[in-house]
Amino acid sequence: MNELERVAREVAADWRVELGVPFHLSRHSFVAPAGDDAVLKIAPAEDEESDHEADALELWNGDGAVRLLRRDPNRKAMLLERARPGTDLSQVAEDEAIAVAVDISARLWRRPPPGAPFRRVIDLAPAWLEAVADESELVFHARRALDALGSRTTTVVHGDFHHHNVLRHGDRYVAIDPKAAIGEPEFDVPPFLWNPIGTTPTVERTERRIAAFVAAGLDDARIRSWSIIRGVYLGFIQGPSIGEPPQLAVARMLTAT
Repeated sequence: MNELERVAREVAADWRVELGVPFHLSRHSFVAPAGDDAVLKIAPAEDEESDHEADALELWNGDGAVRLLRRDPNRKAMLLERARPGTDLSQVAEDEAIAVAVDISARLWRRPPPGAPFRRVIDLAPAWLEAVADESELVFHARRALDALGSRTTTVVHGDFHHHNVLRHGDRYVAIDPKAAIGEPEFDVPPFLWNPIGTTPTVERTERRIAAFVAAGLDDARIRSWSIIRGVYLGFIQGPSIGEPPQLAVARMLTAT
């Protein structure tokens, strides 16, 4: 039994919930059913990105995201509403996935309340890029793009918004697993461009998705800037795959404007 499972069993006993078999996609945190309608999640103590997940879920209060039922900050434990049937956006057609993503993300992007504890993306991003060892032209472009962005009106952002973190719940969809911070909405778009897992981004697909978010009111140029920045430090458009035509074409398209 690892440490996260030990904590999960301890919390489950304290909260009097029955743990099921952990979900197979829960690689970093311990995530398992807790009875029929809830999920228990234990995040690693060292996972700073998850520090404000519960704060964001409290703010959203079930509007666009799963509802937070109970929390224990000291043990980084959360009891969450369970989405059923729980299928994600990778299981639906492209046009439907885009429409749902635009709708859900707009629900999540809201002004933080006074005294909100979230970190600011604009303060964190320079260190993310500095950690990239590569000194390619693409990395240089990402750093230049970040310098040019400056500060802008900010909202609470999901931080890891993509197909596999948006689940069907009854007749609607809800987001899960936020890496919440304070940033601009355009920051949240790039992971949706690269997903779902197992697919290859193309220029046509990327342009269609960007256009949908622009039509919803986002800034085209800032989406492209954040796509290069996040694509570099998250490794989406960098490394060995950058030599393959589809990824290279997408990177060139994003840096051309």
